[in-house]
Amino acid sequence: MRLSAPIHRLKRTARDHARASAIPLHAALDQVAAGEGFASWSLLASKHADAASDPLSLYRSFAQGDLVLVAARPLQGKTMFALRLALSALGEGKAAHFFSLDYTESDVAERLDTLSDPNGVRLDVDCSDAISADHIIARLFGAPRGSFVAVDYLQLLDQKRTNPPLQQQIESLRDFARERGHIIAFVCQIDRRFDPDAAGIPGPADIRLPNPLDLALFSRAIFIHGGRVHEATGLPR
Repeated sequence: MRLSAPIHRLKRTARDHARASAIPLHAALDQVAAGEGFASWSLLASKHADAASDPLSLYRSFAQGDLVLVAARPLQGKTMFALRLALSALGEGKAAHFFSLDYTESDVAERLDTLSDPNGVRLDVDCSDAISADHIIARLFGAPRGSFVAVDYLQLLDQKRTNPPLQQQIESLRDFARERGHIIAFVCQIDRRFDPDAAGIPGPADIRLPNPLDLALFSRAIFIHGGRVHEATGLPR
């Protein structure tokens, strides 16, 4: 499900329109929803929540060549969500790969066990310390077109000084994904300064970037906090 702007911005547009046009807020919300192709705001909000929170529905909305962020603070379920996306791909008959610089293979196996999904046995897992863009591309050389790839996690790709800068690695993976039609999802850290009491759920401005990276390289961004899942659009440069 793709919206022209994040849902909170659409709400703000509706509030501004309601004030400017002196119409009830619910009417302004419905008008904004109509512009997005929905009969009512309640239908848009319901479909948005369902699509973002259900890994299978979200996976089915991805396009070949997408680069996706799955971002959250620690212990909010971002790695499990990425694993569920990988299992969804397997369930749809696609190959799926999980690269982790954070977990061991036994760690991943334990998490797959909790999901009780028979597709997990077919998930290709790589927890090598050598993981980088070049390593991932080499491992996927013979992967079928449209494979799903999860990388855990984004900020560790350039932790070794011998690896290229993060910007360069993501550019290489973007070009590779577009050429081969793969979907690559990156588990991503959120800055410790994020305040859930003030914001509720993190957004693009909360992504932790210790090294420069153009977020416009990513086509989708999923944010998780407190059991809520939200997709943001229009990632800033």
